[in-house]
Amino acid sequence: MNAPGFTGGTLDRADRLRHDPDALAAALDWRTRLLVLGPGYEPEVDAEGRLGWTSMGDAPADAELVLLGLAGDRAHVAAVTYQPGGAAFRSPRLLAALADMAPGEAATWAAARSVLDWHARHRFCANCGAATALFRAGWGRQCPACSTEHFPRTDPVVIMIADHGGRALLGRQAAWPAGRYSALAGFLEPGESIEEAVAREIGEEAGVRVKGVRYVASQPWPFPSQLMIACIAEAEDDALTLDHNELEDAIWVPRDAVRVVLAGGEGPFLAPPPHAIAHTLLSRWAALEPSHHAGA
Repeated sequence: MNAPGFTGGTLDRADRLRHDPDALAAALDWRTRLLVLGPGYEPEVDAEGRLGWTSMGDAPADAELVLLGLAGDRAHVAAVTYQPGGAAFRSPRLLAALADMAPGEAATWAAARSVLDWHARHRFCANCGAATALFRAGWGRQCPACSTEHFPRTDPVVIMIADHGGRALLGRQAAWPAGRYSALAGFLEPGESIEEAVAREIGEEAGVRVKGVRYVASQPWPFPSQLMIACIAEAEDDALTLDHNELEDAIWVPRDAVRVVLAGGEGPFLAPPPHAIAHTLLSRWAALEPSHHAGA
């Protein structure tokens, strides 16, 4: 079964070096590899799907560096560039790079993109407004004025399929490519469990009540920094009442039709791209036998 995109990273994140400046300095030697990212943090990918790594000699003068991790005893870093916003997920150049990228490389790029974008958006202290400085090998910023420490955050998002009689509920947004339908999704709110968020989002967007929520998989989503939590739920009925602020349309798709579309055939919708967890979620739901519907 296919794994979600942006997972399967191979670097040792080496947390021990984040707390030991002397050990970190010793690890950054002539063998260190520097990740080169284009405008908007777009990755450079070679013919073998590998990221565009170079040497420390190409790092800007006085560059702030983020330690991405170690491969053996060789450090891999990225330079903080404070770019004004990252490449959009649907950028044709970015989509082409992602399609060519080796799985482990995609995970490394996703981590780099998220943390570099976080640095660009957190240059000033949220507590007192003073300019902050990078610390802990790039996995934090500290305020010299009030000593407040700031760390990268990940926003949790539920993404889910409601199952009713062997049919999956899929929705589409107006901005998506023609024919594209996907799983419904939404951010968790404070004081809410994953199961409650799934039920609330499906109810708000499609007017469907669900039960029997179960977890399927998760995925880091670096646009800019989210954790997608994929679930399947059992719908109590199939009547739809759409919130058109969220969805342009929604449809119930039989399992056989989903299987055909995922296999590259024609069907009632255009599938999400393979690196999106919605594709993984649809694939795993489609592989279920009728006796294993959500909630069974």
